[in-house]
Amino acid sequence: MKVVALVSGGKDSCYAMMKCIQYGHKIVAVANLLPADDLVDELDSYMYQTVGHQIIVSYAECMGVPLFRRRIQGSTRHHKLSYQRTPGDEVEDMFILLNEVKKQIPSITAVSSGAIASDYQRLRVESVCSRLGLVSLAYLWKQDQSLLLQEMITNEIMGITVKVAAMGLDPAKHLGKEIAFLEPYLHKLKDLYGINVCGEGGEYETLTLDCPLFQNARIMLDDFQVVLHSSDSIAPVGVLHPLKFHLESKQSNSLSGNNKTNDLCRENISSIFEVQGVNLEECKAPGEPGPEVNDLIEVSSHRLHLSKTEKDTTFSICCWLQDTSGPSTGLQGDLKLILRQIELQLEGCGLGWEHVLYIHLYISDMDQFTQANETYVRFITQDKCPFGVPSRSTIELPLIQAGLGRAYIEVLVANDQSKRVLHVQSISCWAPSCIGPYSQATLHKEMLHMAGQLGLDPPTMTLCDGGSTAELQSALQNSEAIAKCFNCSISTSAILFVVYCSTNIPLDERPKIHDNLDTFAKQLKLSHLDKGTKPEVLDPIFLYILVPDLPKRALVEIKPILYVPETGNT
Repeated sequence: MKVVALVSGGKDSCYAMMKCIQYGHKIVAVANLLPADDLVDELDSYMYQTVGHQIIVSYAECMGVPLFRRRIQGSTRHHKLSYQRTPGDEVEDMFILLNEVKKQIPSITAVSSGAIASDYQRLRVESVCSRLGLVSLAYLWKQDQSLLLQEMITNEIMGITVKVAAMGLDPAKHLGKEIAFLEPYLHKLKDLYGINVCGEGGEYETLTLDCPLFQNARIMLDDFQVVLHSSDSIAPVGVLHPLKFHLESKQSNSLSGNNKTNDLCRENISSIFEVQGVNLEECKAPGEPGPEVNDLIEVSSHRLHLSKTEKDTTFSICCWLQDTSGPSTGLQGDLKLILRQIELQLEGCGLGWEHVLYIHLYISDMDQFTQANETYVRFITQDKCPFGVPSRSTIELPLIQAGLGRAYIEVLVANDQSKRVLHVQSISCWAPSCIGPYSQATLHKEMLHMAGQLGLDPPTMTLCDGGSTAELQSALQNSEAIAKCFNCSISTSAILFVVYCSTNIPLDERPKIHDNLDTFAKQLKLSHLDKGTKPEVLDPIFLYILVPDLPKRALVEIKPILYVPETGNT
């Protein structure tokens, strides 16, 4: 994919660009948000790093790609974790900036960011990408920070500290120091005070002066001053304010003006674009189309079937069309009718899609998976599910042969709003992304319902090579990564594994599925026991279901259900 990279100047956004290239993408532009006033170093923002912004203007020349910049006009107005479009919020500046980049370079399909642990930042980038039809790439997400810092240094990211704000970090001593020099000391502070070695808790910020992406020149900082923001005796806060810098050519032929000191007056470089104020209504993303109720074909009551079970605060609704000999509406038409009927049932209970925990989507032909998704996303949207979209599994079953039409849907519903949803849309190295309106997992009343997991390689979103054994191993690893986000493990908390096995698995390989799953779970369980973790449940139940086909022509899909007791850390 062709990528525009969001850059703050820090080590994380630069290394994220390098990871994009590693996975076969191409950086064609960089984008930066900076304060309205050049003399201001730092804004009161949880979203943007702006210290050192005076130097970012050189990135276009260093990298040889266009730089798009916008001065931040908004402020923090939407304070909730998940973001919804809010006029005047600083996130709208990012939307306007990336919207302009997309207009200027229509071939761009993805956005790179350096998010490591901040859900606040990730969710806002994902929100903007969703509105613009772009893919979010966050290859540093959920990676071990100690290993990540070492990787950055090994891969020649030359970054210096431009802000310190943590116990043990002194502005007078530690500002302007290279991360390679500070690495041992940062690990010492981690052991002493529990700091984040990559600075994810705001302990410090960096500015990259050189890295392998800077093919034309490196940045040389000639002069700076230390500005003390807080003289707190325990954790003083200070920033580095650049005064002079110049570019040092990496090529025999010097670049224009490279060896001249830059007094922070931006030169008129054609590859730098200032994105000015734009009317928010003009760049408003088109709304998601809702279901066209008037287009629904009337269906006789004997064809549309619905069942509902109740138990305490949760219940399930199943809906399907019987007797396919009637007027054909195709899979999409059937799904419209079924989803609308479920929607009406929810409304009749005073509920909506936001109360749905899980959706089992069964279709008669996996070749029509894309069309099924197109219909699905018209009903289940982010706007309708402010507490998070439900998790989902999609399976092909011989529905027509069983007289159940082309689609069969079962939804698990809660009549309260206490669910907790994990929905990561960014492609990362952590676990497979859920770009559409379905989440990786939903926790409700100590039960964790995980979306169906395929044997995907997270950074490439392609199926692993090696047949059913390799796919199962990868699917289990992905499930474990998701479980960790809820402070649990599939080896010690799983009560049920539903394992969908494709009929495309050779007969002699099918018995090995259970053996491999059992071995993986036992090895993982032993590793947790060695760390002193006690199992929350007895051995799980394994349910194996042979199905005609799975998404992406996968051979295996697993759907774990975990028991996660309520604790202060969950």
